[in-house]
Amino acid sequence: MKKLLFITGIAIFALSCKAKAPVDYALFSGKLLNNNDDKIIVLSFNDRTFKDTILVASDGSFKDTIRGKEGMYQLIYNKMRTNIHLENGYNLTMNADSKALDSTVAVSGNGAGENNFLRARAKKAKELEGTENVYTLEQDVFKDKMNTIITSLNELLRDTKGIPESFRVAQQKDIKYTYLNKIANFEYSHARYTKKKDFKVSSDFLSDLDDIDYNNEEDYKNSRAYKSLVGMHYRNKAAEIKESENISNDIANLKAFSSIENQSIKNDLLSTTIASITRTEHLDEYYNLFMSGSTNEEEKASLTESYEKLKKVQTGKPSPKFENYINYAGGTTSLDDLKGKYVYIDVWATWCGPCIGEIPSLKKVEKQYHGKNIEFISISVDREKSYEKWKTMIKEKELGGIQLFADNEFQSQFIKDYVINGIPKFILLDPSGNIVNANAPRPSNPELISLFEGLKI
Repeated sequence: MKKLLFITGIAIFALSCKAKAPVDYALFSGKLLNNNDDKIIVLSFNDRTFKDTILVASDGSFKDTIRGKEGMYQLIYNKMRTNIHLENGYNLTMNADSKALDSTVAVSGNGAGENNFLRARAKKAKELEGTENVYTLEQDVFKDKMNTIITSLNELLRDTKGIPESFRVAQQKDIKYTYLNKIANFEYSHARYTKKKDFKVSSDFLSDLDDIDYNNEEDYKNSRAYKSLVGMHYRNKAAEIKESENISNDIANLKAFSSIENQSIKNDLLSTTIASITRTEHLDEYYNLFMSGSTNEEEKASLTESYEKLKKVQTGKPSPKFENYINYAGGTTSLDDLKGKYVYIDVWATWCGPCIGEIPSLKKVEKQYHGKNIEFISISVDREKSYEKWKTMIKEKELGGIQLFADNEFQSQFIKDYVINGIPKFILLDPSGNIVNANAPRPSNPELISLFEGLKI
């Protein structure tokens, strides 16, 4: 099976002095007792950038070659999940009972020592943490508990034999970062779970965070906890920039991330902002900040493509059109049919929780503006196979307005012209078919009524 991901190479040398080409793969095989599925889904654990499928034979056996980044992967089999650590050169065998996947995993072969330690570490941490929510503890008790867990996990690491020194060092760091991540999250989490809205930690509680180097590329790649700490650190910087400069959140994030010294970390955090370009109210500034900060040419090219499209759907521009969308009430409807009135467009789908969450507010707004100079249009981007489900939901939830079904879900030209990559999405057009706001407020947002009132609808 052809693979789409690439593991960082480790050099394997022959017994002779002549070096062989580095091994750039891991062998992964095994058998699942009581097999009841034909595939294992493999996801990279830290960033979810990789997804692949390993076929499982009828007898439960599987075997594959994995080429990808070194680190943890999540395996999903018949809706059950377990984790596996893979590195180049591994020849790893995993056996388990499919009736209780995670609790019955047994690994052997090259790489088993590292995987067995990781499973033992997770089990030990869970036992020491107990069933209580640690974030409900008083801060001193919380710190004592964290220190006890760290000490125990480091002892487990020290006593584990047969693992590479590089892996041991990386785990020692990750144990520390996991603790620091919990410290960093304590104030917010304690306030939330104890319902003490005004709770603040003592002045010295966060002192353990003072010496963190937030520009360590190796730790960023190897430790999910460190990656979380870095992200939190720079988002806190963004919040400070937003307040001090009185700017929008998306621009503040771009400014904070662009200040990162390590280019690899900078690129990664900048990539988390890409979707925001479709919602920003400062398109040119957003684009220029991203382009000057990132060195990821693939992402910059993709962003440029979106930017050029978005320039065409700014306020005052003629709206892209849709034609002959199926109308729930019968026949078809095109955007040109609606000229002469303001048009408030809701792009949604039956599978979208936040979309459904807006329905009560949308119905309320529709009722408030019934008979006025505005049409409310809902465009479903459901797949064709969900057409009947769409019709049923409209009937059961008594949806109002004009209910339309897009001609090719997210690939519909109207959807692509607006660069819609997430829903719900709301658009407001004027009676001439020009764009008032390509990112109009949601029905649940009081700013929508203020917008309507300002337009004297």
